Amino acid sequence: MIENFEFGRLVVIGDLLLDQYVFGSVGRISPEAPVPVLLKTRQSVVPGGAANVAVNVAALGGAVSLIGVVGDDKQANILRQSLSAWPGIDVQGLIEEPGWSTISKTRVLSGQQQIVRIDDETIITFSQETSDRLIAAAKAALETADVLICSDYAKGVLSDTVLRAVIDHACAKNIPVIVDPKRKDFSAYRGATLITPNRSEMARATGLPLGSDAEIEKAAQQASEQFGGDVLVTRSEEGMTLWQRNGHIRHETARKSEVYDVSGAGDTVLATVAGVLSAGQDIDTAVVIATVAASLAVSKLGTAAVSRSELSHELMEDITAPGMVASVPHAQQMLQKWRQHGASVVFTNGCFDLVHPGHISLLRAAAQKGDKLVVGINSDASVRRLKGPTRPVQNEQARAIVIGALREVDMVVIFDEDTPLELITALKPDVLVKGADYTEDAVVGGDLVKAAGGRVELVTLVDGCSTSNLVKKMVQPHPSSGKSKADAG
Repeated sequence: MIENFEFGRLVVIGDLLLDQYVFGSVGRISPEAPVPVLLKTRQSVVPGGAANVAVNVAALGGAVSLIGVVGDDKQANILRQSLSAWPGIDVQGLIEEPGWSTISKTRVLSGQQQIVRIDDETIITFSQETSDRLIAAAKAALETADVLICSDYAKGVLSDTVLRAVIDHACAKNIPVIVDPKRKDFSAYRGATLITPNRSEMARATGLPLGSDAEIEKAAQQASEQFGGDVLVTRSEEGMTLWQRNGHIRHETARKSEVYDVSGAGDTVLATVAGVLSAGQDIDTAVVIATVAASLAVSKLGTAAVSRSELSHELMEDITAPGMVASVPHAQQMLQKWRQHGASVVFTNGCFDLVHPGHISLLRAAAQKGDKLVVGINSDASVRRLKGPTRPVQNEQARAIVIGALREVDMVVIFDEDTPLELITALKPDVLVKGADYTEDAVVGGDLVKAAGGRVELVTLVDGCSTSNLVKKMVQPHPSSGKSKADAG
């Protein structure tokens, strides 16, 4: 799962904001004017804009270089202090611009209801020196980076000059570029790998309707033609749509949330997608995980970060269906979903006729080798061919139910062949587990798993445990009566 991901180093360049919140309660209307009177109870500040993207990367456990512009003012000091709580964020790229005021947005809330937002900003054209320093800082950070994020809030940092320089430099180094756009025309982002517009940004850039999935797809194609990359459209409570130039389209449904505050949710999506890609995962996995992260972000009041631990918990909850007995096609579908949630899949197999401590030891050890454990069980016909006409003692459904009831087991699949080779070929597990009485080269399917980048694990078994021996004991004469134990029972 995501707690085992090894994130790369990310560079975030864009507009830095300071989000301030004033909380209180409204109990009356002012006698001076028909406006509510807020009795203030507390206030807080959090990094916003590109700074919030960096915080979300750090909350997931990633390292990030943050590049942007601040003023020589109180707000800049507060922003730096807020960022200092995240040791994974390098703030050496924060550049002071003379005459620039650090942008702040103050939201006034009564309970969970926002009453008013006060924006404190004065947009100016940055000096050539500041643009040069932004470009230099980005190029230096990209020397050790795996992904570049451009967080554009249309406040001036990502000018045409800066955008062109940093995207071109990243492309020259084969570093993926992900952009959260604000331009009315996406052509300024030419060279980007992926852009993540919301519905209104897509409508503004394409002029197309965005009601249905088909309309979203058409608009995404037009948006892609403007800059040449793939498009991930965030659709608020409807989820996301991934449109790729290779023809792959994915509509990911959003999870329901009791609270729906979209403040900073786009930053969470941007950070999560970039972080998951930096960990070597594919774009489908990144989108699935980002959708879950977005559902957590909107369930929090105000601009907020989603931690790796809470995201991991939600991802696991989303794919928890312990002990299901599945057909091969159903198992393939479930494994695809598990992997897109960042889970690694472990496989082991056996007849499991009469479950004994050796079986339990094997399954417990196997479960420790990854996130999800799939157990292949020989069908009744397969057991008879392997063990003889008197076996199995329990039919395949009974054996599957017993194994599936063990907390270590996530899925059981029954196979009819003498070996699990066809099942392993169909499921493509990440880890294949057998007992240490095997050698690695003798494990059926081990070569297939290793060729796909997986591994074979041999685990120690409990000595003296055997279903065959248990069956023999059951039919031995009882010492006191001369009857077999099976007759006596």
